[in-house]
Amino acid sequence: MATMAGAKSGPAYSERFYAAASFAGFDGSPNSNNIGSRFSNDVAFILYALYQQATIGPCNVPQPSSWSHVEQSKWKSWQQLGNMVPTEAMRLFVKILEEEEPGWYSRASNSVSEPVVDVQMNHNSNVEPTIESRNSFTETKTVSAESGRLEETKDKDVVSEGLGSIVVYDKWILPPISGRRPKARYQHGAAVVQDKMYIYGGNHNGRYLGDLHVLDLRSWTWSKVDAKSVDLSSPVNMVPCAGHSLIPWENKLLSIAGHTKDPSETIQVKAFDLQSDTWSMLNTHGNAPVSRGGQSVTLVGNTLVIFGGQDAKRTVLNDLHILNLETMSWDKIDAVGVPPLPRADHAAVVHAERYLLIFGGSSHATCFNDLHVFDLQAMEWSRPTQQGEIPTPRAGHAGVTVGENWFIVGGGDNKSGASETVVLNMSTLAWSVVASVEERVPLASEKDAYNQGLSLVVGSFDGEDILIAFGGYNGYYNNEVNVLKPSHKSTLQSKMMETPVPDSVSAIHNATNPTRDLESEFEVGHEGKIREIVMDNIDTGHQKLEGDETTERIIATLKAEKEELEVSLNKEKSQSLQLKQELVESKTQNTDLHKELQSIRGQLAAEQSRCFKLEVDIAELRQKLLSMETLRKELELLQRQKAASEQAALNAKQGQGSGRVWGWLAGSPPENADYI
Repeated sequence: MATMAGAKSGPAYSERFYAAASFAGFDGSPNSNNIGSRFSNDVAFILYALYQQATIGPCNVPQPSSWSHVEQSKWKSWQQLGNMVPTEAMRLFVKILEEEEPGWYSRASNSVSEPVVDVQMNHNSNVEPTIESRNSFTETKTVSAESGRLEETKDKDVVSEGLGSIVVYDKWILPPISGRRPKARYQHGAAVVQDKMYIYGGNHNGRYLGDLHVLDLRSWTWSKVDAKSVDLSSPVNMVPCAGHSLIPWENKLLSIAGHTKDPSETIQVKAFDLQSDTWSMLNTHGNAPVSRGGQSVTLVGNTLVIFGGQDAKRTVLNDLHILNLETMSWDKIDAVGVPPLPRADHAAVVHAERYLLIFGGSSHATCFNDLHVFDLQAMEWSRPTQQGEIPTPRAGHAGVTVGENWFIVGGGDNKSGASETVVLNMSTLAWSVVASVEERVPLASEKDAYNQGLSLVVGSFDGEDILIAFGGYNGYYNNEVNVLKPSHKSTLQSKMMETPVPDSVSAIHNATNPTRDLESEFEVGHEGKIREIVMDNIDTGHQKLEGDETTERIIATLKAEKEELEVSLNKEKSQSLQLKQELVESKTQNTDLHKELQSIRGQLAAEQSRCFKLEVDIAELRQKLLSMETLRKELELLQRQKAASEQAALNAKQGQGSGRVWGWLAGSPPENADYI
């Protein structure tokens, strides 16, 4: 039997195991192997069994004779591990602890102060969680955008009051959080309403969650919302879900779609009243979409635009629906153009209250990094050209907008995760990288997993916008809060590029409207060129014109570019006119071919009818031929019978004549013979 000393002499990983065991309440003495009150019974039993397997070895003790349910469950859990090696038991012990308590290692360490939250997972316990005061934090941790390692921030970056006056931009920060943290999760919903971030539902270890938590962004304190249902006979708040969308609307939070244990046939819309803390189910009208999860839901004015997702049968979708929040009526969009391939776990945003942008997502084993734009006025799909540092394919990411910039965080493909935070300028369609993180940071990914299902919202701190990320799964379930304040540089950065007119500043407008007005395109493109020259002048330090000569050179350059654009415009017009003529000719040819096809179809129908009549006549003639053959055979039989009868009669006649002759010769003439 392995001794504890022998177990400690194993690989270096055992140090992390014993730290985890100490944190969970197992210190190795016989009297300390009690089930921890901070875990559920199932988790506590398996932790106990793994600890025994790692420190003692396989279970060789007899089954307890006691009728105690706890002792029996502890023995069964240990005995079921069989001959599992101690190192594997150590690894599983640490893995399960990190799933239940994602931040245990930093809280168990004395090197960095963090809030300690001992959450009682045993439902039979009434012990309150132990929370360290937020005021005890003198420092916070930041994630370096260059290295991704945890660093201690300086006093100039963070003051003692919460986050303080942060002057560090483009770095992910772990703020000091107080209160009872929500259970670690991913695929949850998040929304910000009046300096409060709400978290609802999600997935943990394959179990759907139905709790609602709120983080006060002024005091950075978590609290759980004691939600009720308007209809007590149908407790809406008790239906756990994941993969849904949480949208703030008026004084409510709308929960749209999502996976549940018993899925409905169509998408359900629930509403949480922020004043009364009550859930209710909203009645909708029209043709509601099929139920799904992993879809995108975007608020545009007083409507919700729903795209894609995965239904309960694991079918990936690419349909587009609109829900009018005033009439609560559904409407399916019949769009023109080529839509995105079916996908789920993508990101979507609306730009200028007109253009719906779709980025990334996955279709089972395939991940995407394509960008699609839907014009909500023209009802038309397009796929514009992306510029800059195009992100790698990913799914499970999250995105929010600040101004005209779309920030994307997390996600990854089936091989690796995306560690960088990227931003898309929605006017130029140019990508750039804002920050990146490395392993061991909650926003980062493990080698064989990626951070999926996290939430990302925009909050405000000291009058500036901040990005707030929560939760996710990157090999471990996470319940950390991460904050990034985008700098003015990253927010205003556009990375203008020298490209032809269709890929210039008006890329979205041009790509989403193939029948665009070429004159307006020229004007927008010209303005983009002017702005690009000004940006280049600013970047190189020439912020003032140096005399009339410089002005004339700029004007000459603009005139030359204007002439080039006019030439391009004329070419575009000529090509457009030629295409219109070809289209008219094609339509005419198509009409003639259609008429000819109809004529041929009529002739073919007549021929088919004639052929059918001929086949009928042939069948009748065949029947007659069969009848004639039968008659012929009967005639031949009669002829043979007739010939046989005639031959028999002839033979009889000849026999009679011979008899008379022989009788006369014998002297007995026949009676009544005539004598001569």
